[in-house]
Amino acid sequence: MNSFRDIAALSSVPGPVHLAIGVFDGVHLGHQKVIGRALDGAKREGGSAVVITFDPHPGEVLRPNEAPARLTPLAIQTSVLERLGVKYLLAVPFTPEFSGVKAADFVGELTSACKPLRRICIGYDWRFGKGREGDVHLLADLGCEHGFEVTALPAVEAVSGEVRSTRIREAVSNGDLDLATGLLGRFHILSGKVVEGKQLGRTIGFPTANLALTTPVVPPFGVYAVDVRCGEREFTGVANYGRRPTVESGESKPLFEVHVIGEDPGDLYGETLEVGLRRFLRGEMKFGSLEELKAQIEEDVVNAAVTSAR
Repeated sequence: MNSFRDIAALSSVPGPVHLAIGVFDGVHLGHQKVIGRALDGAKREGGSAVVITFDPHPGEVLRPNEAPARLTPLAIQTSVLERLGVKYLLAVPFTPEFSGVKAADFVGELTSACKPLRRICIGYDWRFGKGREGDVHLLADLGCEHGFEVTALPAVEAVSGEVRSTRIREAVSNGDLDLATGLLGRFHILSGKVVEGKQLGRTIGFPTANLALTTPVVPPFGVYAVDVRCGEREFTGVANYGRRPTVESGESKPLFEVHVIGEDPGDLYGETLEVGLRRFLRGEMKFGSLEELKAQIEEDVVNAAVTSAR
């Protein structure tokens, strides 16, 4: 994927240019519909589709004490978009200065950079520009002025309601992975770099990769069947998130650890893993001995493998 941080860099993208613009936190089914329209337009009419997002999340700049936790930090967002077939991504740095740019000026920068700008695809309720002055009606007027089309997509309904990032955050936090998956159109992804741990798992035959998580929206403590991605390699795994009461005492720091099933992933220290939460298996438990813990992990591995095979 070609990733940019400057609007002027759009001049290097082969035109005509079809833009999909939004925060796209989660890249859920509604976001995918907007992005898909830009991809379809580029495929049908020629040119290139570009996804434009904002980093950090505008709420983190405008309302730092009220900003929602990110479902997809930029690295995860980029990975998901790439798998959707996106070849160009512009992540505009959202700063206090940028928040003061007028809507018309922002669109003017886009039209000046794109060679030419053919279409802008947005969600029906997207707002932009200083004081959120810009909406679909202003964008349509600017389209007439500058010669580009505007496609505003309605909300997507799924799992008995509108697809919203807020619903997904709540679903993951409450442990309702079926709901989260239904709204995302994929598994919720946790990500982090593999760091060195106590290597207890190796002593009982189940080596784990301990992750320093960079994704703030996490599920309740427990054991999960997961998909594991390391670069281009993919594995099935079982993950434990919690305080490990069998081997730790007191209020230890929560730890997220992953065991890869049936394959030797090699040395993962320092690697960044993406872990898709496939299914909740059981809650966190305290066992009377390491042998009891080992027996339960063996059962967890079997259950995770069965879940993956469905």
